[in-house]
Amino acid sequence: MQVRVKWLDGMAFVGETGSGHAVVMDGAPELGGRNLGARPMEMLLLGLGGCTSFDVIAILKKARQPVLDCEVSVEATRSEKVPKVFTEIAVHFRVYGNGLSEKHVARAVDLSANRYCSASIMLGASAKITHDFSIFEGPAPRQEGPGTAAE
Repeated sequence: MQVRVKWLDGMAFVGETGSGHAVVMDGAPELGGRNLGARPMEMLLLGLGGCTSFDVIAILKKARQPVLDCEVSVEATRSEKVPKVFTEIAVHFRVYGNGLSEKHVARAVDLSANRYCSASIMLGASAKITHDFSIFEGPAPRQEGPGTAAE
């Protein structure tokens, strides 16, 4: 796996992945950035959320669970001292489906957290990570956000 990060200007950078995708990262205005993209540390949390979600969905599908949607929120606390590493990370899944088994969802979250999710295991070496979940019957409610607002 390989990535490349190139400085644009100010505190903005473009990251290019080996799989051919690009993402803009930028610093906060008070640090010389222009708020053009996600912060690099936010990208780490996004990676964690994506990695563990990938596992949970794959495990639930393999178990033939009727999962309709899955959303994970990741909240982290950082050290006050440099390096400002993550000290605590809370991962919360909201899993939607028709008749999902709580046992299967719990197992999927546990397997991801403790066996499969490379990001969780790697970040867990320096931060206390907790994982929990909520199960909802039916599809996820439609949320208004960028690109989803009614015309």
